[in-house]
Amino acid sequence: MPHVSRRQYIKSVGVASSVVALAGCSGGDGGGGEGDGSSGDGNSGGSQDGTSTSGAGGNTYKMDVATAYKIGTTKEYPVMQQAFKKNVEEASDGQIEVKLHPNGVLGAGTQLAEKVQSGTVQAAQFSFSNFSPYASAVDLVNLPYFAGNNQQFVNLVTSDTWETNVHEKVRSNGFEPLFYLVIDPRALGVGKGAGQVMTPSDMKGYKHRIPGSQILEEAWKMAGANPTPIAWGETPSAIEEGVADSLHVSIEAFVTFGFTDLVSHITRINMVEDAQVYAMNKQWYDDLPSNLQSSVDEAADKTFRQNLKQVPKSRENSMAKLEEAGVKVHDPSDSQLQEWKDTVGYQRSEWDSWKKELAGDMETFKQLEKATTQQSEFEVPN
Repeated sequence: MPHVSRRQYIKSVGVASSVVALAGCSGGDGGGGEGDGSSGDGNSGGSQDGTSTSGAGGNTYKMDVATAYKIGTTKEYPVMQQAFKKNVEEASDGQIEVKLHPNGVLGAGTQLAEKVQSGTVQAAQFSFSNFSPYASAVDLVNLPYFAGNNQQFVNLVTSDTWETNVHEKVRSNGFEPLFYLVIDPRALGVGKGAGQVMTPSDMKGYKHRIPGSQILEEAWKMAGANPTPIAWGETPSAIEEGVADSLHVSIEAFVTFGFTDLVSHITRINMVEDAQVYAMNKQWYDDLPSNLQSSVDEAADKTFRQNLKQVPKSRENSMAKLEEAGVKVHDPSDSQLQEWKDTVGYQRSEWDSWKKELAGDMETFKQLEKATTQQSEFEVPN
């Protein structure tokens, strides 16, 4: 079957696909919020090899889906794993049985991306930065204020330009991208011993935790900080011990990853988006009957829409947890936010070489830039 882009598919089902009640992954561990009706552990049979078995209603396909998050995380971090399971099984009338492997039991991040690429698992959720080795344009999202808020990010990743410059390339490397997880823009948090940060000048001398990203290293140098590469798993202890003074993650991530008792102030500077992706092994997707490929597409579209509706609820729950812990959350004024954009924003000439390198040429970069501002059919709630 010739491949129909997910954007084209979503357009075809968008009107007919109703946005149902929010599906939170909360039933499994007693984590409140709106459940999606899935079983508590998310495991409804299934096999590690994703093979099909013959039954009265035809073949049944066993589909393993791996994530790094425990069941119930959606309450504060909209992972949507139970929703995705339910949507796939319902869309396929039970012909695809989904077995969730949550909580990192099969790995996390790059490990999961590699397992999807090799077909060890049929699908997984991981940072979309794992696509960057195959489509360098992915890393443009790390440019400060290029796609720094939820709507800009959604506009970009659902555009035809993204389809051409990213999805076509990752498909040729063994992935079938299903949908993106919108979390929220990353916010700047400082440890207990540090004062609040409202403008770049407040960052002077701060040891700011960064992942292994040259773009982010350059961005925080421009802001006046001392970029300090620290592995994610070591970041809580680094903040607690003063090895790092600050970090940059979404509001929801501060709660989900245990920083509520480690930071004193958080400032929402809306510089870079926190988002992830669900992807499937392309060969497994291609081997499905066409009607079940459509079922997977329908389920992906539905879960994406549910994710967008869930984000404000996860944010609200996270904010409540932060307030309870005594963390002060600040929103910069318009003039303070403009200082950030003027100091580190992607419009600065320092970023020109990155634009050319990652997009391939400035014309392609301009097309991707335009895509961030063109309203997609998906309107992200505030």
